[in-house]
Amino acid sequence: MKKINVTDVILRDAHQSLMATRMTFDDMAPACADLDAAGYWSLECWGGATFDSCIRFLNEDPWERLRKFKKLLPNTRLQMLLRGQNLLGYRHYGDEIVDRFVEKAAENGIDVFRVFDALNDPRNVKRAIDAVKKAGKHAQGTISYTVSPVHTVEAFAKLASDYEALGCDSICIKDMAALIKPQVAYDLVKAIKARVKIPVWLHTHSTTGVTMVSLMKAVEAGVDGVDTSVSALALGTGHNPTESFHEMLEGTGYETGLDIKPILRARDHFKKVLPKYSDFLTKTVGANTDLFISQIPGGMLSNLESQLKQQKAEKRLAEVLAEVPNVRKDAGYPPLVTPSSQIVGTQAVMNVLMGGRYKMMTGEFQDLMLGYYGKNIAEPNPEVVALAQQKSGKAPITCRPADKITETFAEMKAEAAKLPGFNGTDEDVLTYACFPKVAPGFFQTRPEGPKFPTAPKKPGAAAPAPAAANAQVSAGGKITDFVMTVNGQRHVVKVETL
Repeated sequence: MKKINVTDVILRDAHQSLMATRMTFDDMAPACADLDAAGYWSLECWGGATFDSCIRFLNEDPWERLRKFKKLLPNTRLQMLLRGQNLLGYRHYGDEIVDRFVEKAAENGIDVFRVFDALNDPRNVKRAIDAVKKAGKHAQGTISYTVSPVHTVEAFAKLASDYEALGCDSICIKDMAALIKPQVAYDLVKAIKARVKIPVWLHTHSTTGVTMVSLMKAVEAGVDGVDTSVSALALGTGHNPTESFHEMLEGTGYETGLDIKPILRARDHFKKVLPKYSDFLTKTVGANTDLFISQIPGGMLSNLESQLKQQKAEKRLAEVLAEVPNVRKDAGYPPLVTPSSQIVGTQAVMNVLMGGRYKMMTGEFQDLMLGYYGKNIAEPNPEVVALAQQKSGKAPITCRPADKITETFAEMKAEAAKLPGFNGTDEDVLTYACFPKVAPGFFQTRPEGPKFPTAPKKPGAAAPAPAAANAQVSAGGKITDFVMTVNGQRHVVKVETL
Protein backbone atom coordinates (compact mmCIF):
# COMPACT_ATOMS: atom_id res chain seq x y z
CA MET A 1 0.00 0.00 0.00
CA LYS A 2 1.63 3.25 -1.12
CA LYS A 3 1.02 6.33 1.01
CA ILE A 4 0.10 9.56 -0.78
CA ASN A 5 1.08 12.53 1.33
CA VAL A 6 -1.49 15.28 1.73
CA THR A 7 -0.97 19.00 2.17
CA ASP A 8 -4.17 20.69 3.31
CA VAL A 9 -4.66 24.32 2.27
CA ILE A 10 -7.67 25.11 4.48
CA LEU A 11 -5.67 27.68 6.46
CA ARG A 12 -4.43 29.64 3.42
CA ASP A 13 -5.30 29.02 -0.22
CA ALA A 14 -8.80 27.72 0.51
CA HIS A 15 -10.06 30.98 1.94
CA GLN A 16 -7.90 33.02 -0.43
CA SER A 17 -9.61 31.36 -3.37
CA LEU A 18 -13.16 31.36 -2.05
CA MET A 19 -13.49 34.39 0.20
CA ALA A 20 -10.75 36.84 -0.81
CA THR A 21 -8.39 35.82 2.04
CA ARG A 22 -10.63 37.34 4.68
CA MET A 23 -10.77 34.58 7.30
CA THR A 24 -9.49 35.77 10.66
CA PHE A 25 -7.06 33.83 12.80
CA ASP A 26 -9.66 33.61 15.57
CA ASP A 27 -11.97 31.67 13.25
CA MET A 28 -9.20 29.23 12.32
CA ALA A 29 -7.69 28.66 15.74
CA PRO A 30 -10.45 26.38 17.17
CA ALA A 31 -9.86 23.84 14.36
CA CYS A 32 -6.09 23.67 14.76
CA ALA A 33 -5.99 20.85 17.32
CA ASP A 34 -8.03 18.60 15.03
CA LEU A 35 -6.00 19.56 11.96
CA ASP A 36 -2.79 18.83 13.88
CA ALA A 37 -4.09 15.38 14.82
CA ALA A 38 -5.09 14.38 11.29
CA GLY A 39 -1.70 13.23 10.05
CA TYR A 40 -1.11 15.69 7.22
CA TRP A 41 2.33 15.91 5.64
CA SER A 42 1.97 19.69 5.96
CA LEU A 43 -0.56 22.44 6.47
CA GLU A 44 -0.32 25.51 4.27
CA CYS A 45 -1.10 28.45 6.53
CA TRP A 46 0.93 31.48 5.39
CA GLY A 47 2.17 33.33 2.34
CA GLY A 48 0.30 34.10 -0.85
CA ALA A 49 -2.13 36.94 -0.18
CA THR A 50 -2.51 36.26 3.55
CA PHE A 51 0.25 38.69 4.54
CA ASP A 52 -1.30 41.54 2.55
CA SER A 53 -4.81 40.72 3.76
CA CYS A 54 -3.72 40.64 7.40
CA ILE A 55 -2.34 44.17 7.38
CA ARG A 56 -4.76 45.66 4.86
CA PHE A 57 -8.11 44.26 5.99
CA LEU A 58 -7.83 42.36 9.31
CA ASN A 59 -5.46 44.52 11.39
CA GLU A 60 -3.54 41.35 12.27
CA ASP A 61 0.22 41.12 12.48
CA PRO A 62 1.03 38.30 10.01
CA TRP A 63 4.18 37.40 11.92
CA GLU A 64 2.18 37.01 15.11
CA ARG A 65 -0.36 34.89 13.22
CA LEU A 66 2.46 32.57 12.15
CA ARG A 67 3.83 32.28 15.70
CA LYS A 68 0.35 31.39 16.97
CA PHE A 69 -0.04 28.71 14.30
CA LYS A 70 3.30 27.24 15.34
CA LYS A 71 2.10 26.89 18.94
CA LEU A 72 -1.25 25.38 17.95
CA LEU A 73 0.16 22.97 15.35
CA PRO A 74 3.24 21.47 17.02
CA ASN A 75 3.05 18.08 15.25
CA THR A 76 2.62 19.19 11.65
CA ARG A 77 4.93 20.95 9.19
CA LEU A 78 3.85 24.50 8.47
CA GLN A 79 4.05 25.54 4.85
CA MET A 80 3.98 28.86 3.02
CA LEU A 81 3.72 30.04 -0.58
CA LEU A 82 6.60 32.34 -1.50
CA ARG A 83 6.74 34.21 -4.82
CA GLY A 84 10.49 33.87 -5.21
CA GLN A 85 12.16 37.25 -5.66
CA ASN A 86 8.70 38.85 -5.30
CA LEU A 87 8.36 37.43 -1.76
CA LEU A 88 4.75 38.27 -0.86
CA GLY A 89 4.51 41.54 -2.76
CA TYR A 90 4.08 42.49 -6.39
CA ARG A 91 7.58 43.46 -7.50
CA HIS A 92 11.07 42.08 -7.17
CA TYR A 93 13.01 42.83 -4.00
CA GLY A 94 16.74 43.00 -3.39
CA ASP A 95 18.68 39.87 -2.46
CA GLU A 96 19.30 41.04 1.10
CA ILE A 97 15.57 41.56 1.66
CA VAL A 98 14.88 38.07 0.31
CA ASP A 99 17.52 36.55 2.58
CA ARG A 100 16.18 38.28 5.68
CA PHE A 101 12.57 37.44 4.87
CA VAL A 102 13.25 33.73 4.50
CA GLU A 103 15.40 33.73 7.63
CA LYS A 104 12.67 35.36 9.72
CA ALA A 105 9.89 33.20 8.25
CA ALA A 106 11.88 30.12 9.23
CA GLU A 107 12.55 31.47 12.73
CA ASN A 108 8.87 32.24 13.26
CA GLY A 109 7.66 28.79 12.25
CA ILE A 110 7.73 27.94 8.54
CA ASP A 111 9.08 24.46 7.77
CA VAL A 112 8.27 24.14 4.06
CA PHE A 113 8.75 26.95 1.54
CA ARG A 114 6.86 26.44 -1.71
CA VAL A 115 8.82 28.80 -3.96
CA PHE A 116 7.56 29.81 -7.40
CA ASP A 117 8.03 32.46 -10.05
CA ALA A 118 5.17 33.73 -12.19
CA LEU A 119 7.27 33.34 -15.35
CA ASN A 120 8.95 30.06 -14.35
CA ASP A 121 12.31 31.84 -14.55
CA PRO A 122 14.74 29.83 -12.36
CA ARG A 123 16.84 32.96 -11.84
CA ASN A 124 13.95 34.46 -9.90
CA VAL A 125 13.76 31.61 -7.38
CA LYS A 126 17.42 30.73 -6.86
CA ARG A 127 18.12 33.30 -4.16
CA ALA A 128 15.06 32.31 -2.12
CA ILE A 129 15.88 28.60 -2.47
CA ASP A 130 19.45 29.24 -1.31
CA ALA A 131 18.09 31.12 1.71
CA VAL A 132 15.69 28.29 2.56
CA LYS A 133 18.51 25.76 2.42
CA LYS A 134 20.70 28.00 4.58
CA ALA A 135 17.91 28.11 7.17
CA GLY A 136 17.77 24.31 7.18
CA LYS A 137 14.21 24.15 5.89
CA HIS A 138 12.44 22.29 3.07
CA ALA A 139 12.63 24.03 -0.32
CA GLN A 140 9.89 23.03 -2.74
CA GLY A 141 10.62 24.19 -6.27
CA THR A 142 7.34 25.07 -7.92
CA ILE A 143 6.26 24.98 -11.55
CA SER A 144 3.52 27.45 -12.50
CA TYR A 145 1.46 25.19 -14.76
CA THR A 146 -0.16 26.65 -17.83
CA VAL A 147 -1.17 25.67 -21.35
CA SER A 148 0.25 27.20 -24.52
CA PRO A 149 1.92 26.12 -27.77
CA VAL A 150 5.31 26.29 -26.06
CA HIS A 151 4.51 24.82 -22.64
CA THR A 152 5.14 21.15 -23.30
CA VAL A 153 5.49 18.19 -20.95
CA GLU A 154 9.17 18.03 -21.81
CA ALA A 155 9.67 21.74 -21.09
CA PHE A 156 8.07 21.38 -17.65
CA ALA A 157 10.12 18.25 -16.92
CA LYS A 158 13.31 20.11 -17.77
CA LEU A 159 12.26 22.93 -15.44
CA ALA A 160 11.78 20.39 -12.65
CA SER A 161 15.30 19.11 -13.33
CA ASP A 162 16.62 22.67 -13.17
CA TYR A 163 14.96 23.15 -9.80
CA GLU A 164 16.45 19.93 -8.48
CA ALA A 165 19.87 21.22 -9.56
CA LEU A 166 19.25 24.37 -7.50
CA GLY A 167 18.99 22.19 -4.40
CA CYS A 168 15.22 21.82 -4.04
CA ASP A 169 13.97 19.06 -1.74
CA SER A 170 10.78 18.45 -3.73
CA ILE A 171 8.91 19.64 -6.81
CA CYS A 172 5.35 20.98 -6.97
CA ILE A 173 3.24 21.29 -10.10
CA LYS A 174 1.12 24.35 -9.28
CA ASP A 175 -2.07 24.43 -11.34
CA MET A 176 -3.73 27.62 -10.12
CA ALA A 177 -6.48 27.69 -12.78
CA ALA A 178 -7.56 24.01 -12.79
CA LEU A 179 -6.23 23.54 -16.32
CA ILE A 180 -4.43 20.22 -15.90
CA LYS A 181 -6.48 17.49 -17.55
CA PRO A 182 -6.23 13.87 -16.36
CA GLN A 183 -4.01 12.46 -19.11
CA VAL A 184 -1.68 15.45 -19.00
CA ALA A 185 -1.40 15.05 -15.23
CA TYR A 186 -0.36 11.44 -15.74
CA ASP A 187 2.11 12.26 -18.49
CA LEU A 188 3.63 15.21 -16.66
CA VAL A 189 4.13 13.39 -13.36
CA LYS A 190 5.64 10.44 -15.25
CA ALA A 191 8.02 12.73 -17.13
CA ILE A 192 9.13 14.61 -14.04
CA LYS A 193 9.59 11.44 -11.99
CA ALA A 194 11.84 10.13 -14.78
CA ARG A 195 14.00 13.27 -14.58
CA VAL A 196 14.31 13.89 -10.83
CA LYS A 197 14.97 11.85 -7.71
CA ILE A 198 13.11 14.14 -5.30
CA PRO A 199 9.37 13.86 -4.39
CA VAL A 200 6.74 15.40 -6.67
CA TRP A 201 3.53 17.18 -5.58
CA LEU A 202 0.44 18.22 -7.51
CA HIS A 203 -1.49 21.33 -6.51
CA THR A 204 -4.67 22.03 -8.45
CA HIS A 205 -8.00 23.78 -8.09
CA SER A 206 -11.43 22.38 -8.94
CA THR A 207 -12.83 25.19 -11.09
CA THR A 208 -13.10 23.24 -14.35
CA GLY A 209 -14.61 20.15 -12.76
CA VAL A 210 -12.04 17.66 -14.10
CA THR A 211 -9.21 17.82 -11.60
CA MET A 212 -10.28 15.18 -9.08
CA VAL A 213 -9.70 12.73 -11.93
CA SER A 214 -6.40 14.51 -12.60
CA LEU A 215 -5.36 13.84 -9.00
CA MET A 216 -6.14 10.16 -9.41
CA LYS A 217 -4.17 9.93 -12.65
CA ALA A 218 -1.26 11.69 -10.95
CA VAL A 219 -1.40 9.11 -8.17
CA GLU A 220 -1.28 6.32 -10.73
CA ALA A 221 1.72 8.02 -12.36
CA GLY A 222 3.65 8.03 -9.11
CA VAL A 223 2.99 11.41 -7.54
CA ASP A 224 4.21 11.58 -3.93
CA GLY A 225 1.81 14.18 -2.57
CA VAL A 226 -1.24 16.27 -3.42
CA ASP A 227 -2.98 19.39 -2.14
CA THR A 228 -6.58 19.28 -0.96
CA SER A 229 -8.83 21.31 1.32
CA VAL A 230 -11.23 20.35 4.09
CA SER A 231 -14.59 20.16 2.32
CA ALA A 232 -16.22 23.07 4.13
CA LEU A 233 -14.00 25.29 1.99
CA ALA A 234 -13.58 23.38 -1.26
CA LEU A 235 -14.81 23.10 -4.87
CA GLY A 236 -15.70 26.00 -7.15
CA THR A 237 -12.63 28.20 -7.48
CA GLY A 238 -11.20 26.36 -4.49
CA HIS A 239 -9.67 22.89 -4.30
CA ASN A 240 -10.75 19.27 -4.26
CA PRO A 241 -12.08 18.08 -0.87
CA THR A 242 -9.69 16.26 1.44
CA GLU A 243 -12.32 13.79 2.57
CA SER A 244 -13.30 12.96 -1.01
CA PHE A 245 -9.70 12.34 -2.05
CA HIS A 246 -9.18 10.14 1.01
CA GLU A 247 -12.25 8.03 0.22
CA MET A 248 -11.45 7.85 -3.49
CA LEU A 249 -8.27 5.86 -2.82
CA GLU A 250 -10.07 2.99 -1.10
CA GLY A 251 -9.35 -0.28 -2.86
CA THR A 252 -6.79 1.25 -5.23
CA GLY A 253 -3.57 0.20 -3.53
CA TYR A 254 -2.98 3.76 -2.35
CA GLU A 255 -3.86 5.48 0.91
CA THR A 256 -3.49 8.87 2.56
CA GLY A 257 -2.79 7.60 6.07
CA LEU A 258 -5.04 10.37 7.39
CA ASP A 259 -7.27 10.07 10.44
CA ILE A 260 -10.57 11.20 9.00
CA LYS A 261 -12.36 11.76 12.33
CA PRO A 262 -10.54 14.97 13.35
CA ILE A 263 -10.84 16.22 9.77
CA LEU A 264 -14.61 15.85 10.00
CA ARG A 265 -14.60 17.79 13.25
CA ALA A 266 -12.58 20.55 11.56
CA ARG A 267 -15.07 20.48 8.68
CA ASP A 268 -17.96 21.02 11.08
CA HIS A 269 -16.15 23.97 12.67
CA PHE A 270 -15.56 25.73 9.37
CA LYS A 271 -19.17 25.10 8.34
CA LYS A 272 -20.27 27.00 11.43
CA VAL A 273 -18.08 30.05 10.80
CA LEU A 274 -18.67 30.21 7.05
CA PRO A 275 -21.94 32.21 7.21
CA LYS A 276 -20.04 35.10 8.82
CA TYR A 277 -18.19 35.54 5.52
CA SER A 278 -21.16 35.40 3.18
CA ASP A 279 -20.42 38.88 1.83
CA PHE A 280 -16.97 37.74 0.71
CA LEU A 281 -17.76 34.34 -0.74
CA THR A 282 -17.24 34.10 -4.47
CA LYS A 283 -20.31 33.58 -6.60
CA THR A 284 -18.27 31.57 -9.10
CA VAL A 285 -19.53 28.08 -8.29
CA GLY A 286 -19.93 24.82 -10.15
CA ALA A 287 -17.73 23.85 -13.10
CA ASN A 288 -16.45 26.32 -15.67
CA THR A 289 -14.85 24.69 -18.69
CA ASP A 290 -14.54 28.07 -20.44
CA LEU A 291 -11.26 28.35 -18.53
CA PHE A 292 -9.67 25.91 -20.94
CA ILE A 293 -9.99 28.67 -23.56
CA SER A 294 -9.37 31.87 -21.57
CA GLN A 295 -7.15 30.26 -18.88
CA ILE A 296 -8.34 32.98 -16.51
CA PRO A 297 -8.48 31.79 -12.89
CA GLY A 298 -11.86 32.18 -11.21
CA GLY A 299 -10.76 34.97 -8.87
CA MET A 300 -9.34 36.92 -11.78
CA LEU A 301 -12.53 36.41 -13.81
CA SER A 302 -14.84 37.75 -11.10
CA ASN A 303 -12.65 40.79 -10.68
CA LEU A 304 -12.45 41.52 -14.39
CA GLU A 305 -16.24 41.64 -14.24
CA SER A 306 -15.99 44.07 -11.33
CA GLN A 307 -13.53 46.30 -13.19
CA LEU A 308 -15.81 46.52 -16.20
CA LYS A 309 -18.80 47.36 -14.02
CA GLN A 310 -16.84 50.26 -12.56
CA GLN A 311 -16.34 51.55 -16.11
CA LYS A 312 -20.01 50.84 -16.95
CA ALA A 313 -18.74 48.43 -19.57
CA GLU A 314 -19.83 45.06 -18.19
CA LYS A 315 -21.30 44.14 -21.58
CA ARG A 316 -17.77 44.08 -22.98
CA LEU A 317 -16.59 41.17 -20.84
CA ALA A 318 -16.62 38.78 -23.79
CA GLU A 319 -14.29 41.15 -25.67
CA VAL A 320 -11.90 41.27 -22.72
CA LEU A 321 -11.90 37.49 -22.37
CA ALA A 322 -11.09 37.22 -26.08
CA GLU A 323 -8.30 39.78 -25.75
CA VAL A 324 -6.52 38.14 -22.79
CA PRO A 325 -5.01 35.32 -24.94
CA ASN A 326 -3.76 37.91 -27.45
CA VAL A 327 -2.00 39.94 -24.77
CA ARG A 328 -0.60 36.80 -23.22
CA LYS A 329 0.80 35.65 -26.58
CA ASP A 330 2.45 39.04 -27.15
CA ALA A 331 4.07 38.81 -23.72
CA GLY A 332 5.58 35.37 -24.39
CA TYR A 333 2.82 33.21 -22.86
CA PRO A 334 3.30 33.96 -19.14
CA PRO A 335 1.29 31.74 -16.77
CA LEU A 336 -1.62 33.70 -15.32
CA VAL A 337 -0.64 33.85 -11.68
CA THR A 338 0.26 36.78 -9.42
CA PRO A 339 1.56 39.21 -10.57
CA SER A 340 1.42 38.31 -14.28
CA SER A 341 -2.33 37.65 -14.13
CA GLN A 342 -3.02 41.20 -12.95
CA ILE A 343 -0.62 42.67 -15.51
CA VAL A 344 -2.07 40.78 -18.48
CA GLY A 345 -5.67 41.22 -17.33
CA THR A 346 -5.35 44.96 -16.83
CA GLN A 347 -3.73 45.40 -20.23
CA ALA A 348 -6.50 43.40 -21.89
CA VAL A 349 -9.08 45.73 -20.30
CA MET A 350 -7.09 48.74 -21.53
CA ASN A 351 -6.97 47.37 -25.07
CA VAL A 352 -10.73 46.89 -25.18
CA LEU A 353 -11.84 50.07 -23.48
CA MET A 354 -9.39 52.38 -25.24
CA GLY A 355 -10.50 51.32 -28.71
CA GLY A 356 -7.23 49.89 -29.91
CA ARG A 357 -4.48 47.50 -28.93
CA TYR A 358 -1.75 49.11 -26.80
CA LYS A 359 -2.95 52.70 -27.28
CA MET A 360 -2.49 52.71 -23.53
CA MET A 361 0.13 50.53 -21.93
CA THR A 362 0.49 50.14 -18.17
CA GLY A 363 3.90 50.58 -16.61
CA GLU A 364 3.75 47.02 -15.33
CA PHE A 365 3.03 45.65 -18.79
CA GLN A 366 5.89 47.69 -20.22
CA ASP A 367 8.21 46.16 -17.63
CA LEU A 368 6.91 42.67 -18.43
CA MET A 369 7.64 43.18 -22.11
CA LEU A 370 11.11 44.59 -21.43
CA GLY A 371 12.32 41.79 -19.15
CA TYR A 372 12.03 43.51 -15.78
CA TYR A 373 9.97 40.61 -14.39
CA GLY A 374 12.22 37.95 -15.92
CA LYS A 375 12.28 35.77 -19.02
CA ASN A 376 9.31 33.90 -20.42
CA ILE A 377 9.56 30.54 -22.16
CA ALA A 378 8.70 32.23 -25.48
CA GLU A 379 10.08 35.44 -26.94
CA PRO A 380 7.72 38.43 -26.64
CA ASN A 381 6.32 40.15 -29.72
CA PRO A 382 9.19 42.41 -30.92
CA GLU A 383 6.79 45.09 -32.17
CA VAL A 384 5.16 45.34 -28.74
CA VAL A 385 8.60 45.32 -27.09
CA ALA A 386 9.61 48.28 -29.27
CA LEU A 387 6.40 50.09 -28.34
CA ALA A 388 6.99 49.45 -24.64
CA GLN A 389 10.52 50.78 -24.99
CA GLN A 390 9.25 53.89 -26.74
CA LYS A 391 6.54 54.58 -24.17
CA SER A 392 8.67 53.88 -21.10
CA GLY A 393 12.02 55.21 -22.18
CA LYS A 394 13.58 52.06 -20.75
CA ALA A 395 15.86 49.64 -22.50
CA PRO A 396 15.10 45.91 -22.52
CA ILE A 397 17.18 43.80 -20.14
CA THR A 398 18.31 40.20 -20.30
CA CYS A 399 19.98 39.95 -16.89
CA ARG A 400 18.27 38.69 -13.75
CA PRO A 401 15.89 41.54 -12.79
CA ALA A 402 17.06 41.60 -9.17
CA ASP A 403 20.56 42.48 -10.37
CA LYS A 404 19.18 45.94 -11.07
CA ILE A 405 17.93 46.38 -7.50
CA THR A 406 20.20 48.13 -5.01
CA GLU A 407 17.97 48.50 -1.95
CA THR A 408 19.41 47.25 1.35
CA PHE A 409 17.89 46.07 4.60
CA ALA A 410 19.56 48.98 6.41
CA GLU A 411 17.82 51.46 4.10
CA MET A 412 14.44 49.84 4.70
CA LYS A 413 15.05 49.85 8.46
CA ALA A 414 15.95 53.53 8.44
CA GLU A 415 12.72 54.36 6.61
CA ALA A 416 10.57 52.12 8.81
CA ALA A 417 12.09 53.60 11.99
CA LYS A 418 10.47 56.94 11.18
CA LEU A 419 6.97 55.49 11.21
CA PRO A 420 4.66 55.78 14.24
CA GLY A 421 3.99 52.34 15.69
CA PHE A 422 7.14 50.70 14.29
CA ASN A 423 8.24 48.17 16.93
CA GLY A 424 11.93 47.99 15.99
CA THR A 425 11.93 44.32 14.95
CA ASP A 426 13.32 42.87 11.74
CA GLU A 427 9.83 41.52 11.08
CA ASP A 428 8.39 45.04 11.03
CA VAL A 429 11.15 46.16 8.69
CA LEU A 430 10.22 43.34 6.31
CA THR A 431 6.52 44.19 6.54
CA TYR A 432 7.37 47.73 5.53
CA ALA A 433 9.76 46.62 2.77
CA CYS A 434 7.09 44.45 1.16
CA PHE A 435 4.18 46.84 1.62
CA PRO A 436 5.52 50.40 2.05
CA LYS A 437 2.13 51.98 1.35
CA VAL A 438 0.04 49.75 3.61
CA ALA A 439 2.43 49.11 6.52
CA PRO A 440 2.44 52.69 7.94
CA GLY A 441 -1.31 52.65 8.51
CA PHE A 442 -1.17 49.14 9.96
CA PHE A 443 1.60 50.05 12.41
CA GLN A 444 -0.57 52.84 13.78
CA THR A 445 -3.75 50.77 14.14
CA ARG A 446 -2.07 47.56 15.32
CA PRO A 447 -2.57 48.34 19.05
CA GLU A 448 -6.33 48.25 18.46
CA GLY A 449 -6.11 44.51 17.78
CA PRO A 450 -7.62 42.32 15.05
CA LYS A 451 -10.78 43.47 13.33
CA PHE A 452 -13.41 41.57 11.40
CA PRO A 453 -13.18 42.63 7.73
CA THR A 454 -15.50 45.30 6.42
CA ALA A 455 -18.19 43.96 4.11
CA PRO A 456 -18.04 44.86 0.43
CA LYS A 457 -20.01 47.89 -0.65
CA LYS A 458 -21.78 45.82 -3.30
CA PRO A 459 -23.35 42.63 -1.92
CA GLY A 460 -22.32 39.51 -3.75
CA ALA A 461 -18.87 40.67 -4.81
CA ALA A 462 -15.97 38.33 -4.20
CA ALA A 463 -13.91 41.24 -2.88
CA PRO A 464 -14.59 44.85 -1.91
CA ALA A 465 -15.69 46.79 -4.93
CA PRO A 466 -12.71 48.68 -6.32
CA ALA A 467 -12.73 52.43 -6.32
CA ALA A 468 -14.36 54.02 -9.33
CA ALA A 469 -11.98 55.11 -12.04
CA ASN A 470 -10.70 58.57 -11.22
CA ALA A 471 -10.16 60.60 -14.37
CA GLN A 472 -8.27 63.86 -14.30
CA VAL A 473 -6.77 66.16 -16.91
CA SER A 474 -3.08 66.90 -16.86
CA ALA A 475 -0.78 68.78 -19.18
CA GLY A 476 -0.02 65.51 -20.96
CA GLY A 477 -3.60 64.38 -21.42
CA LYS A 478 -6.17 62.35 -19.52
CA ILE A 479 -4.98 60.20 -16.62
CA THR A 480 -7.18 57.41 -15.32
CA ASP A 481 -6.74 55.21 -12.28
CA PHE A 482 -7.74 51.62 -13.02
CA VAL A 483 -8.01 49.38 -10.00
CA MET A 484 -7.56 45.60 -10.25
CA THR A 485 -8.48 43.56 -7.19
CA VAL A 486 -7.67 39.85 -7.42
CA ASN A 487 -8.09 37.57 -4.40
CA GLY A 488 -8.01 40.56 -2.11
CA GLN A 489 -4.94 42.14 -3.70
CA ARG A 490 -5.54 45.69 -4.91
CA HIS A 491 -3.50 47.13 -7.78
CA VAL A 492 -3.84 50.75 -8.93
CA VAL A 493 -2.57 51.43 -12.44
CA LYS A 494 -2.28 54.98 -13.75
CA VAL A 495 -2.69 55.21 -17.49
CA GLU A 496 -2.48 58.28 -19.71
CA THR A 497 -4.02 59.05 -23.07
CA LEU A 498 -1.91 61.52 -24.99
